[in-house]
Amino acid sequence: MMMNMRKILTFLAVTGGAALAAAAPAAATMPLATAAPAVAASSQAPYKVETSEIEDLKSVYATVRSTDRIEARARIGGTVASLMVDEGSEVDTGKVIAIIADQKLALKLKALDAQIAGLSAQRDNTERELGRQEELIKRGFTPKAKVDELRTQLEVVTNQLKSATAERDVVRRQVEEGEVLAPANGRVLLVPVTIGSVVLPGESLATIAANAYVLRLELPERHARFVRKGDVIRLGARSLNAGEQKLVKGEIGQVYPELQSGRVIADANVEGLGDFFVGERVLVYISGGMRSGIVIPRAYVTTRYGYDFVRVSRKGGDVSEVVVQLGQPVELKDGSTGIEVLGGLNPGDEILKP
Repeated sequence: MMMNMRKILTFLAVTGGAALAAAAPAAATMPLATAAPAVAASSQAPYKVETSEIEDLKSVYATVRSTDRIEARARIGGTVASLMVDEGSEVDTGKVIAIIADQKLALKLKALDAQIAGLSAQRDNTERELGRQEELIKRGFTPKAKVDELRTQLEVVTNQLKSATAERDVVRRQVEEGEVLAPANGRVLLVPVTIGSVVLPGESLATIAANAYVLRLELPERHARFVRKGDVIRLGARSLNAGEQKLVKGEIGQVYPELQSGRVIADANVEGLGDFFVGERVLVYISGGMRSGIVIPRAYVTTRYGYDFVRVSRKGGDVSEVVVQLGQPVELKDGSTGIEVLGGLNPGDEILKP
């Protein structure tokens, strides 16, 4: 056992020494990791780094709201016999969302139908009797007063029949008004009743978020002097990788003149809010003023091993790579994507594309 251990130690000592001796020349010629090698300058035109005015974006949370909240109300009293919508349902203007039934109206319709049938029979009988009397008066066998009396009676019965028919039309209209219609296009937010619920005229059966959605911003009072109608806002994406997606632009459409609890209220219009939940909070970037900073095109930056590098053209034609610290993305004047540089570059430096 001791003999084997001595052999192993002797072998390690010999091979280790040889390995170190072989590695020594290579180590002597290897450059330091911190020293960036000089690269020959390319023929492309350099980009001159300059300071520019950058819009200082502040991140705030906005709430998705509907421009109008409309109540679908009952026009008659009765019992909810049918309910076609639930929370979250999409409705169109004029769509039937519920049916209210009133048993008294059905009974009243039957009574009016019977009354109309009786008056119709009475009118027909009066018309026949009047016809006979008019034939007799031509022959001189009946007085004219009898004919006038029958004509008056016929007129009274006819008017009573018209009145009963009109009253039946009113009851039928009330039955039709048992259909609760959607007052506007939108999404149902609340349905406070169920089938079998007793409702009164004017009671709400559904709350509908109508028309378009807006973003309701509640900003601290110190931002009141920066917020203006027409200002551009940027809406963050609704996902975990929001930082990797392009921000959606919107525009402030209204700034309310009254402060509420020390906050200024503003509404912003953004396309594509139809699939958002009403009341959902969304991250929004607003302008908080202007400041000076360095912005370069994003195409001039390369990333390796978690570090961002920029190729800087030095005097004499040499090019070296410099580590830079980047900030938030910034849109350049030509509409291309830029990036703010917080450290590593100075105004007047000339950089090249990778």
